[in-house]
Amino acid sequence: MSSVAEKLQRKSQRATATKQVRLKLVYVDFWSAVKLSFLIALTLGIILVVVSLLVWIVLDGTGIFDSLNKVLRDILGQPTFSVTASFSLGQVGLFAVVVAILNTVVGTALGAITAMLYNFSVRITGGLLVGFTNH
Repeated sequence: MSSVAEKLQRKSQRATATKQVRLKLVYVDFWSAVKLSFLIALTLGIILVVVSLLVWIVLDGTGIFDSLNKVLRDILGQPTFSVTASFSLGQVGLFAVVVAILNTVVGTALGAITAMLYNFSVRITGGLLVGFTNH
């Protein structure tokens, strides 16, 4: 009697033939493309908001805003000028959220348009030929 391990060992010693398959991509599902582009755009929007808030926090923590205030006070001659009054953390965060929402809407629309254009262009070109192999 042979054990399962011995049978598996004998199977793994055989050379496997590599099979190649060539397929044509002739259709992209519209709603799948819309959902995927929405998720990608939403992810990039969240990253945009987090990074912009982190950059503001780092710049404030390292004292860059204070140095910039001193330079701009000397240049403008206004003793009460403050960069952080114009660009507070809340204002930067709100602007980043608005830009992220706009990017999400535009990114989703571009994904839908791209899927439609590909589906229309397949009628002319015949599709995209893709090759796959089995290792």
